[in-house]
Amino acid sequence: MARYRESTFKQSRRAGTVLDISPKAGRMKNTNPPGQHGAARKKLSEYAIQLAEKQKVRRTYGLMEKQFRRTYERAVRKQGVTGTILLQLLECRLDNILYRSGLATTRPQARQLIAHGHVQVNGQKVDIASYQMKPGEILTVREKSRAFLNQLQESNPHHTAVVPHWLEVDENNMVVKFKSVPEREDLDQSINEALIIEYYSR
Repeated sequence: MARYRESTFKQSRRAGTVLDISPKAGRMKNTNPPGQHGAARKKLSEYAIQLAEKQKVRRTYGLMEKQFRRTYERAVRKQGVTGTILLQLLECRLDNILYRSGLATTRPQARQLIAHGHVQVNGQKVDIASYQMKPGEILTVREKSRAFLNQLQESNPHHTAVVPHWLEVDENNMVVKFKSVPEREDLDQSINEALIIEYYSR
């Protein structure tokens, strides 16, 4: 499986913002792009701005380009505002739901927990991180895996999760109910999805 090997700090610096992809992400002080001339001010072209926004969102959710493009194409085929649907598809991924619930401290960790078979959906094991959860579905951590997840959470005491209102979480039993698909106002307001649509519409 393809994955990023670049430093998570470098990914954040290249995106120009702190990406929540590492437990240490919040401690980053230097937000200049990496490299010898990273701090130099450059006037970005329209294409460069669109590309940067697409890369920021793609890295935030931990998708490779082929996966992200496929998600965009799915959004285009659906009725509604393409940009909003794109973000909703990303938020409804199983790895993102596990992360948003606070049971995993990062999305990469959530993806690994799913791949290793620690998670069930409606009582059935699901080991595909891109699985699209539907309203009413229940995510549970296998009983044999709960002690392991507790250890992971204890190893990162600085992590504090703000559970969104569209999820219902029972922390003691490690059960998450996906209540509804989030609306655009519930999602990250710093994302300019119109730039991503413009990038792929060239």
